[in-house]
Amino acid sequence: MNDSNGLEALAPILTNYQVKPYFVETHGRIQKIYSNKGTFALKKITPENGTDFIRHVHQLYQKGFNRIVPIFPTMDGRYAVLHDKALYYLMPWMENEVKESRQQKNQQLFRELARLHTLSAKEIKINKEERAEHYEKTIQQYEKHQEFLDGYIDLCEQKTYMSPFELCYCLYYNEISQALGYSKARFEDWYEKTKDNEKARMVITHGKLSSEHFLYDDKGYGYFTNFENARYGAPFHDLLPYLSRTLNTQPKRNDEVVEWIYHYFKFFPFKADEKFLFYSYLAYPIPAIQIVERFSKKPRPKNELKFVRQLQHCYWQVKNAEYVVMEMTKLDQQEQAAKEGAQQQD
Repeated sequence: MNDSNGLEALAPILTNYQVKPYFVETHGRIQKIYSNKGTFALKKITPENGTDFIRHVHQLYQKGFNRIVPIFPTMDGRYAVLHDKALYYLMPWMENEVKESRQQKNQQLFRELARLHTLSAKEIKINKEERAEHYEKTIQQYEKHQEFLDGYIDLCEQKTYMSPFELCYCLYYNEISQALGYSKARFEDWYEKTKDNEKARMVITHGKLSSEHFLYDDKGYGYFTNFENARYGAPFHDLLPYLSRTLNTQPKRNDEVVEWIYHYFKFFPFKADEKFLFYSYLAYPIPAIQIVERFSKKPRPKNELKFVRQLQHCYWQVKNAEYVVMEMTKLDQQEQAAKEGAQQQD
């Protein structure tokens, strides 16, 4: 958007900041504004997201967390402008010229995420009956998944000639089933650890954590942006989607992912019950189960090759998550053994 009509459309919004636009570039939902006061980023969001977004950002500012891309107030002190049934807010434009390696960038991202969680952490009351109900429903879901996996492999093995997908599933069945069993066991550990607790730790989560939403200024400092989905929740709600995308590759030893997580733990250590739940969700092979369920409901899918590829990718993700979880479990055991050794010496 760089024509006169585009500039005229933004003028009523930017007037609130006493900013006069000279030229505008559109980058998705963000518009790069060249103006009399410098270069800015103007973002459009829905009014429904606006109230919580502004409140959470304010809370973080008040708690001393300043690694959020600054939001400029209007001349009358508002942090967003309502115009034509949408909210707009103004930020400095960051060139985001990264000179660090991917590993260094992710370490900085996870360090700042840990600081965000540390500064916003609070204890909230938990209803024991609701926790027990959640536990029972989740266990039923695990058992339903296991019953489906077992039933489907029986169907496949009864056939004289399996389809390519069915053969693939039979090859992967044991490891998908083991991942499901491990996930269920850690979930049971979590409940056993917390069933009598009346409180749980919550933090402000970013809600859409991504390396694309962690921008660098000209001094090399990283800042979070795209906070519209921020809300209070368990800290692993930020970690899991990010790790899931990272582990969605061909099989490999993801030692760098283990390093990222432990770099985060250095600044925001998980409690024992939080680790149980984190491991449970990280190992949960739900994408693989969903692919098999979708295929099983189709009488004769014409695009079977697509399903085979999807199942293979999901299996790789299961194995990648397994490696990370096992390495972290090993490190936990070593740390526990070291503590016990130190106590015996004392």
